[in-house]
Amino acid sequence: MDTRTTVLITGASTGIGAVYAQRFAQRGHNLVLVARDGARLQALAAKLRSEHSVTVDILQADLTQISDLTTVEARLRDDASIGILVNNAGAAQSGSFIEQSTDSVAHLVSLNTTALVRLASAIAPRLVKAGDGAIINIGSVVGLAPEFGMSVYGATKAFVLFLSQGLSLELSPKGVYVQAVLPAATRTEIWERAGIDINTLSEVMEVGDLVDAALVGFDRREPVTIPPLQEEARWDALQAARQGLLGQIKQSHVAERYQDLA
Repeated sequence: MDTRTTVLITGASTGIGAVYAQRFAQRGHNLVLVARDGARLQALAAKLRSEHSVTVDILQADLTQISDLTTVEARLRDDASIGILVNNAGAAQSGSFIEQSTDSVAHLVSLNTTALVRLASAIAPRLVKAGDGAIINIGSVVGLAPEFGMSVYGATKAFVLFLSQGLSLELSPKGVYVQAVLPAATRTEIWERAGIDINTLSEVMEVGDLVDAALVGFDRREPVTIPPLQEEARWDALQAARQGLLGQIKQSHVAERYQDLA
């Protein structure tokens, strides 16, 4: 992909998004950085311009607010230089489902799913028309594990994985690469914002290691990249088992175990 391609990154002021910005700037890409914290965006943009001689625009936006979201969507639709979208903005929250307020749950779903899919929808038609480009969606291994007890957060990340896999099947034949990145616990501010003490977690990946691994997967054009997964065969086995299960689903026949045999 041409290094002159501009990369738009959401949640870019800190953590995973900020490191993606650094890494793509190192590769010579111009950037559009999106986040709520304007001061942090300005500081990061100035640093990247100075160190890498790239163009960096900032869009201060809260993606749970429809007016801000539509502004970012318009930039994705109208700016032909943007060829890569990094859908990184997201949030988590502490507590069990019954401890979380209805409003906080709705806010989480809005940011982690609605904003992500709207931004992908805004850029995808233009990328398909060009026959080139990429969409990177940041999910989580929690989306594979309801046992972790983060029901709403995990559900939003399961959505990200499914959407990414579906879009990959739809868009890759048209020249557009879609990657789902599934981190495990990573040292970012998402934990503090969610009211979770990161020091209570037994293993935490450094954010630079996470993004560097994700970019290896990006360069290899992996549909799904799971940096903390030690045995790739485990993922392959899961996908094979899923295909086998689908092969056993007969749409017009009820399975014998559900038939009344009395």
